Amino acid sequence: MSLDPLLIVELVALGLCTGFLAGLLGIGGGMIMVPFISAILGHRGVEPGLAVKMAIATSMATIIFTSISSVRAHHQRGAVRWDIVKRLAPGIVLGAGIASLGLFAVLKGGSLALLFAAFVSFSATQMLLDKKPQASRTLPGSAGQLGAGTAIGFLSGLVGAGGGFVSVPFMTWCNVAIHNAVATSA
Repeated sequence: MSLDPLLIVELVALGLCTGFLAGLLGIGGGMIMVPFISAILGHRGVEPGLAVKMAIATSMATIIFTSISSVRAHHQRGAVRWDIVKRLAPGIVLGAGIASLGLFAVLKGGSLALLFAAFVSFSATQMLLDKKPQASRTLPGSAGQLGAGTAIGFLSGLVGAGGGFVSVPFMTWCNVAIHNAVATSA
């Protein structure tokens, strides 16, 4: 069985674009990968509901590689706030596990596609509004960061996106400097 050369070119181009944006923005690339992989699979005859689930699962599998590369570069610049990572990460793992092992398994592909579209729309709206936090706002305590991490991980596990689209706005809302929020999210 041979691979279609056009498929290889499409996936390499998608991988390069996703990797570049992951490093630049501190995201895992799911917002880019899921729609494109869904379209690529759909054009090759995969049923749309299954294509969405396959795209989300593929995106989740690749996030680890883009995140490792990105966090390494940000760490070398001293931008990662490891104190925040220690408090958010356990919740992110818990939330992603609950979403991927529970709700993801029972949701239909069409429902996941709608959830993904709503998630992207919400994220884009928040970025466009560019609301500034109150100067006195700070990160919540350990329990609050664990809860926020759980919500971030849950959303990430459902839509196959790195938590950057939630964790970066959350951290900046809590007055963490944007370059630290992006680096820490990675």
